[in-house]
Amino acid sequence: MRFYLGSMARNRFNSGTTPEEELPKVKLNKASIQKAEGLLTYLKPYKWKFIIGLIFLFISSLTGLAFPSLLGAMIDAAQGKHKFDFIHPSINALGYTAFIILFIQSFVSYFRVRLFVEVAEKTIADVRRDTYFKLITLPMDFFANRRVGELNSRLSADLSQIQDTITTTLAEMIRQIVLLVGGIAFLIFVSHKLTLFNLAVLPVLVISAIFFGRLIRKISRQAQDKLAESNTIVQETLQGIANVKAFANESYEAKRYDKSLREVVQIALKGATLRGGFASFIIFCLFGAIVGVIWYGSILVLQGELSVGDLTTYILYSMFVGAAMGTFPDLYANVQKALGATERVIEILSEKNEAVSMEASENITKQVIKGDLAFNDVHFSYPSRKEVEVLKGLSFSAKAGEKVAIVGPSGAGKSTIASLILRFYEPQQGGLLFDNRPSESFALTDIRNQVAIVPQDVLLFGGTIRENIAYGKLNASDEEIITSAKQANAHHFIQHLPEGYDTIVGDRGMKLSGGQRQRIAIARALLKDPAILILDEATSSLDSESERLVQEALEVLMKNRTSIIIAHRLSTIREADKIVVLEKGQVIEIGTHEELIQNEEGLYRYLSQLQFEA
Repeated sequence: MRFYLGSMARNRFNSGTTPEEELPKVKLNKASIQKAEGLLTYLKPYKWKFIIGLIFLFISSLTGLAFPSLLGAMIDAAQGKHKFDFIHPSINALGYTAFIILFIQSFVSYFRVRLFVEVAEKTIADVRRDTYFKLITLPMDFFANRRVGELNSRLSADLSQIQDTITTTLAEMIRQIVLLVGGIAFLIFVSHKLTLFNLAVLPVLVISAIFFGRLIRKISRQAQDKLAESNTIVQETLQGIANVKAFANESYEAKRYDKSLREVVQIALKGATLRGGFASFIIFCLFGAIVGVIWYGSILVLQGELSVGDLTTYILYSMFVGAAMGTFPDLYANVQKALGATERVIEILSEKNEAVSMEASENITKQVIKGDLAFNDVHFSYPSRKEVEVLKGLSFSAKAGEKVAIVGPSGAGKSTIASLILRFYEPQQGGLLFDNRPSESFALTDIRNQVAIVPQDVLLFGGTIRENIAYGKLNASDEEIITSAKQANAHHFIQHLPEGYDTIVGDRGMKLSGGQRQRIAIARALLKDPAILILDEATSSLDSESERLVQEALEVLMKNRTSIIIAHRLSTIREADKIVVLEKGQVIEIGTHEELIQNEEGLYRYLSQLQFEA
């Protein structure tokens, strides 16, 4: 029991902040446990292995409790004394028994660890799979209010904390409870006088340890926060190194960093003072308790109330109890973190997701769309900004095969139209029609399988060019991929890359130019063979040569497809069958280029003149 303080001291000293410690904790109560029950369903397929692991855990813990008694009995047997008059085991018999128990403990410990790890790994793999699928099928407004790093943390830090709890913390807590309860029972059985002596000293030591521990943890947190501030200075300075040099402020930044470091040092020295005082207190109390127990125990041995073997047994059991008590603060903290992590994972799993199946066989197109598209008095506000109405009674239509351009100043609602066509969001009023039928009558998969978008800022995945083009049709053959690339004016530059279609494009396609990324996106859309095509300012950020190549590829892509062209450069939409002019979420003009340019008071003519003058 006296070793509890030493264990607690180690916990308090190791109070530097780690990524796991940054995980929020929740109180261990009925409400938090009920919230965690959602994840327990993932244990059901492996419940028998988990139960067997628990049985092995109990056996391992109980056999561990037998060793102090056996060692004490061996010492007494060496002196010709025996604990019980009716049993006189020899030293050899006790030694053989100890090794047999040790073998049993080793045997069950292996299977206990093996089973708990297997259950934890498989359970967390299932949770990770479902959490990831839930994330990627959540509606777009969910992502509008959350950072990617925060969501990634759910799959990494949170689930890792839960995994550690199932694998280690839970088993360790049960084992320490068995050792604690059993150890205290044996301590009382061996010598109730020594036990009372320990209990008299323990409260003073525990209260002191908790008091010092809180102060040390507070100082450690302050030091970590200050160190984080100094690291922020380094990060900001290196990111903006051009500005630092341009303004010749190297000396200023160095002094600012030095000042921050000095504050860290001051806090660290304050913490060192507390740690030094606590360490001295621990050394005195810890060894004082050891000396006190052995001293009082020796008096009891001298008085014949305790044998040498019993004193040895008592000391060993007190080590078991002390170690068990010392581990509980950390174990309890880990359980709190795991419950906090569980709450956040359950929060995601309970979100309402889009109607998309995890089975690829169910993501096939069931209802074919010819290409007729119509917006009928659509009113829309983004869920995160409900007070701002982006579209106000929007109405226009596009027949199958038509090229319809959407133009207007920034903030008019052009890109919102693309999001509604893909059903990233649903309008609050009015409706969207495909082939004269409400969009709700089509499965979400049917619409998205037959609508393709080529955005201004193309995002490529970090794999090969072949994989990025094939993303439009996952089962596409090499011939289909190459044909699409040729039609998109991409085959020529791909062939001249060192590894051709197997070239790694890098994170977000950073190894390729903007025009090359656009042509790969067009090839991807061609491979998809959509009924409706959305071009969201696809050429606005390209140089003249790249724009020419991309425009040629777009002409191939738009052929015989309903095309919704969102554009700032009005020169690229002159051949459109219909031009819809938006202002503040409303249609104010519709017509061809020739018709709209004749309207001297029209917004389209005004925008055309601005671009011509520019």
